Amino acid sequence: MTTILATPAGRPRPILGDAAATVPTDLDAAVAAGAFGALRSVVGDLGPTGTVATIAASGLRGRGGAGYPAGTKWRAVTGAADPVRYVVANGYEADPAQSTNRILMEARPFAVVEGIAIAALAVGAREAVIAVRAEYSDAVRALEVAVFAAEEAGFLGTDVLGSGRDVAVTIRTVQGAYMLGEETVLLAALEGRRGQPEQRPPYPTERGLFGHPTLVHNVATLATVPWIVRNGVDAFRAIGDPDAPGTVLVGVSGAVASPGIAEVPTGTTLRELIDLAGGVAAGRTFKAALVGGPSGGFLPAELLDTPYSFDALRATGAHVGSGGLMIADDRACIVDLARLLVRYGADEACGKTIPCRIGLRRLAEIGQRYADGTARPTDPKLLADLADDCAASALCDHERLAPSPLRTAMRYFGPEIDDHILRGVCPAGVCSPIRVAGATTGR
Repeated sequence: MTTILATPAGRPRPILGDAAATVPTDLDAAVAAGAFGALRSVVGDLGPTGTVATIAASGLRGRGGAGYPAGTKWRAVTGAADPVRYVVANGYEADPAQSTNRILMEARPFAVVEGIAIAALAVGAREAVIAVRAEYSDAVRALEVAVFAAEEAGFLGTDVLGSGRDVAVTIRTVQGAYMLGEETVLLAALEGRRGQPEQRPPYPTERGLFGHPTLVHNVATLATVPWIVRNGVDAFRAIGDPDAPGTVLVGVSGAVASPGIAEVPTGTTLRELIDLAGGVAAGRTFKAALVGGPSGGFLPAELLDTPYSFDALRATGAHVGSGGLMIADDRACIVDLARLLVRYGADEACGKTIPCRIGLRRLAEIGQRYADGTARPTDPKLLADLADDCAASALCDHERLAPSPLRTAMRYFGPEIDDHILRGVCPAGVCSPIRVAGATTGR
């Protein structure tokens, strides 16, 4: 069971709320705690135009990793000429090491359901889909119960709250690879097509599910919407980073005393996040933070005061990504970790473009040579150039970001890489067959 980490008293939690206060699927308790109050406001006072304007003014940015302004997406869908529109909530959670989406859907299913209903009413969609990883059976059950209860109470289905508008919400389980985190790949999977990214433009807001305008958001983004409508734009913008207000869910794992999920204001530093997880495990010392999941970046101790925010992390070579923060201690070898992650990225590539299909494989081979102690003199330059080429020619974020572990390893942990490729030494004693620092060799 993944732990929801305690945060300082008084901090607002627009996404998780007080997740332990009620039974997650008890509609009466949820309504008593404020659920569907925002939906009533949308139907009664705000209307579609006012709701879209509210989300745009709030500065909400997508919590799926890219941080794209939500209001821009909503306006694009409402401005489409096609009257058939969809809303898709991405709860797939492609990163196998993360569980933030799962915990949210299990603990706050009504927040997700209300958020998707508000979005559908605002953009003129009659149908909405919540895509969930097939293995997340508890989350699927919680959402199915929540959708059924909401339909029975008139919050979903035909003539929502007497508005004359219909909103049908379907739970769809999907299976696939890491690429399903990308929105066009997810839409292809929902249509029963091969999971590969599409060239953009046109964007899903113009031509998405079954060729119709589609609003695609992470479930955490949609779960935030009811709080914004209930509490107002000013209250939301007062939380966190002014350029990306609100809170985010972060899964803190690795060499920490108490791994778990924290909901924190954007702009919270990496150091504060580690402290929320009890600090580095007893008896160990901090070495690196992998920020952003398998395609994230390794950051050293001197960057622990970096704010956990879209733009600040991007400037370091890391990114929000899947919402993961994995801590490596002094036993870890950055070279070994980076080559494993780039190999994972190469294995998970869909194969649609040559730079991704072949370029990531070549990067993984260079990383393997680093770890084996068989690096060539030209490898550092080749790695840098090839990583730049993959990123510059990327069709999707997977190709653009997959080289990040090796790129940040070279940027911040150059001496450790030099130990491997110039001196045949792995200071952590992880890489084989090269020797451990201090050992003798026949070289």
